Amino acid sequence: MFKRILVGICISIVSMSSAFAAAPQIEAEAAVVMAVAGRQVLFAKQADAIMYPASTTKITTLITALEKGDLGSTVVVSSQAAACDGSSLELRGGDRLTLQEALYGMMLVSGNDAAEAVAENVAGSIPEFVKMMNERAAKIGAVRTNFSNPHGLPDPFNHYTTAYDLALITAYGMQNPTFSRIVSTRDYDVHFLNRPSTHVRNTNKLLATFTGANGVKTGYTEAAGDCLVAAANRKGVELIAVVLNSDERWDDAARLLNYGFQQLGL
Repeated sequence: MFKRILVGICISIVSMSSAFAAAPQIEAEAAVVMAVAGRQVLFAKQADAIMYPASTTKITTLITALEKGDLGSTVVVSSQAAACDGSSLELRGGDRLTLQEALYGMMLVSGNDAAEAVAENVAGSIPEFVKMMNERAAKIGAVRTNFSNPHGLPDPFNHYTTAYDLALITAYGMQNPTFSRIVSTRDYDVHFLNRPSTHVRNTNKLLATFTGANGVKTGYTEAAGDCLVAAANRKGVELIAVVLNSDERWDDAARLLNYGFQQLGL
């Protein structure tokens, strides 16, 4: 009898030590870990601080395009979109590809040119598309978020979010099978209707290095620093980790996801 009680006490102590593990030490200025189911926050660091999102903006761009656009429609790339600064799918004015192909290029290599081409295709203009983005973010509950473009290039006054809002937006997006498929793809051949395909590789290194990783999006500008929204799934439980302005975004995200799973006993 005494031995059974002792074993029970030892098991309880192990379970409690797992549940109350020390919080992860991270470099990020702002961060959060959230369970997709129920939106439970498992860790937060300045989660409501107003931050620059850089290309994690494209998470909302993808959601908006999937909900408002036609994946089989033809995107004709404008000269304005082709000339967009920053990371690029190397689109040319007059290029033609389906919206689905443009979305893969936008998310995997973070093509700013693709983001503008997508916006023009779906809404007819970038301002109209951005209006859709903001409406969707508000409906999701991202009350401290505002976008002024579809790609995340700096706008210090009108383009901002928080770690918590990004987690909410991403958790919503991951419930869409097409969204999940795109953001979890490591390599892809983007097919054009007017020229040969181009091979792209996802900028999210965690897809190759973290067990269960299945998304989502990297980001960088000088103003925002290195950013990452990462997702992982273990035993059917999906977590979102948001890391904003971190010199160690890969390690930070891995620590946060591991901590989150540990808190859930996984």
